[in-house]
Formats: sequence, structure tokens, C-alpha cells
Amino acid sequence: MRISAGTGVVAGLVAAALLCVITGLLPRADAGALGERIAPVLGFVIAITVVAELARDAAVFDVVSQRLARWGRGRVVVLWMLVVVLAVVSTVFLSLDTTAVIVTPVVVVLAQSVGVSPIPFALATVWLANTASLALPVSNLTNLLAAPAIGDGPTAFLALSWAPTLAGILVPVAILTLLHRRTVFGTYETPVPRRPADPTLFWSATGILLVLMPLLALTHDVWIPATGAALALVVLFAVRRRRALRLSLVPWQAVALAAALFVLVEAAHAQGLLDFLTALTASGDSPGDLFRLAALGAASANAINNLPAYLVLEPAAGDPVALMALLIGVNLGPLITPWASLATLLWHHRIVALGVTIRWSRFMLWGAVAAVSTVCTAVLVLVVVSG
Repeated sequence: MRISAGTGVVAGLVAAALLCVITGLLPRADAGALGERIAPVLGFVIAITVVAELARDAAVFDVVSQRLARWGRGRVVVLWMLVVVLAVVSTVFLSLDTTAVIVTPVVVVLAQSVGVSPIPFALATVWLANTASLALPVSNLTNLLAAPAIGDGPTAFLALSWAPTLAGILVPVAILTLLHRRTVFGTYETPVPRRPADPTLFWSATGILLVLMPLLALTHDVWIPATGAALALVVLFAVRRRRALRLSLVPWQAVALAAALFVLVEAAHAQGLLDFLTALTASGDSPGDLFRLAALGAASANAINNLPAYLVLEPAAGDPVALMALLIGVNLGPLITPWASLATLLWHHRIVALGVTIRWSRFMLWGAVAAVSTVCTAVLVLVVVSG
């Protein structure tokens, strides 16, 4: 997970966070409790980013894109559905930021290589990176924070998240398919496949990923298997391709930014500066209460980013169902503004580097359509499955 914010901005936020701790704006006891809570989360972010970057260097994702092109058999609609599956699987098991960083260039280059417009593929990646990130605790930082309060283990989380996640996948895909139907229902010529430069490295990295993905879905402390996979890949690359091991594999700026946001929001909570937001919500589980909480979460995410939005509104979610409604808002809603989620910023940086131009006015217009329809549908199905 890399971050597109400038080093100076990140340094300023870190300095402000340190000042909050030093001056007592965030009491020491609260700071200690916050540290215990976020350390496993940030540890997972570091480990899964190393895994994703080294898997890319091993050509795992390049080979996947080539296979997708062959499986599509010249029909863009088949390729389209395969790309949707790739984005969903990546988001669910490896996090939304992994999809933004790794899958985006894979699908854009794939579309360019077969001669079709990359725009619908790029939009599908960024929308699904956000909207499919409700499925499991590992899929989003917000989920990792909420999971302990929702229940013991991923199964308790999945019991509430599965139906809203389906809505988060089907609604955006339906909108994009209709919007880009001329591209989606076209044809293409299958490109010639290429072999990875180091087959041993490729197959070993692929095996590590195949072992890791189910462990992430079944393990409560997800930082443990992620760290194990990262260490295994580091050892593998130390033997096969030492030059790929670099300090930039660790997402220093992203971790610093996330930690600073945690501290600043917690300090604001401690000083009562954000009480007005939680006062806007209700503490019940009626459909109206759940819709209100999700809507406020989505609006706050698009205004200030989804991570601080979750932290601000978390006290208003009094039970697992309300907490899932909040997650629907902050996970499925950040489709409108460029800064609504780190994944969107990461995605934009990647597509620009690949020569793809997105008009922000059009992005925000259709993002608003998708966000409203997806959040409303997801809350509706949450009401149904939660009884």
C-alpha cells in the first residue's frame, strides 16, 4: 500500500499526532489502548503489502492476466466477468489497497493488449476495491477495527457481511456493464502468451499465495499468516532475485499516515470535538436507524476519508448490526471524491502512470449514482438477513 500524499503532508500529520500525545490532548492511557488496538492492523498492512509487491515481481499477476485473456476466447464480456472475479478475490482476501496497487495495472495492461478501452476495466477495479471490501476482516482496515466487536472470528463477521457484500459487487458491476455496454459486448484478438522469466520463483510465489488466502479467511489474527507469507517470500527472493528486496517494499508513508489519523481522531474524541456527529445518529436497529448510520458514514467518508469517518462514528454503532451498517457506509460509499479512500488515490496514481485519463467530473457523477444505489441496496439486505 503506497500513498500519493506528499512526504511533507504526512510528516505534518505525524508531528501533529505526536504533539497530541506529548501535550496530553490524547491521554496516555487512551494512547496505550489505541496502540494495542492498531498495532496488529498496521502489522497486517505492512505484511500484505510486501506479499503483494513480491508476488507482482514474481510475475504472478502478469500470468493471471494472460490466462484471463486466453479464457475470454475473444469475447470481451467473458473477459469482463473474469476481471470482476479477479478484482473481487483480490479485494476479499488481500485487501482493497492490494487491488488498487496490483490488480489495476494488470487489468489496464490486459485491456490495452487486446485492443479494448481500459476505462470500464479501470473503473471496475476501483469500484470493486471499495465495494467488495466488506466481505472479511482482512478486506479493509475498517473491518479489522470492527471485527472484535462484531464477533469471535471471521465467521461471525461473514454472517452479517455476506449479503451486503453481494450487493456491493452486483450493483456496481450492473451499472458499469450498462454504462459501457458497447465495449463489454465487443470482441478482441487473443494475444500470444509469454512465460515468466523465472518459473521457479513464479510457482513458489503462487504456492505461497494459494496457502495464504484461505488462512486469511479462517484466521482471527490475520497478521500472523500474512507475516509468515511475507517472510517466506523474502527468503525466496533472497535466494532467487536479491535485487528485488528493497526498503520501499514496506509502505512507510501509508503506515505513518494511518497511525497519525488514528491518533488525531482519537484525540478529537477525547476532547469531545466530534460529539456532534455521533449525535446525528440513533442507537437503535430499526431500518431507519441503520439507513441513517450508513448514509452518514458514506457522506463522512467522501468528505474526510473513510478511515477517520469510521473512527468518528464508531461510538454511535451500539451492536454488531449497527456496526455493519456503518461499515456499509464507509466501505461501499467512498466512490465519489478522489480522497474518499486511500485505494482510490492509489488507483489514480497507477492509471495515470499507464496513460489512462479519467475526467473527475464524470467519475464523481457516476460514483454518486453507484454509491447511493449500492449503499441503499446493501443496507436493505442487511435488514433482511439480520432479522
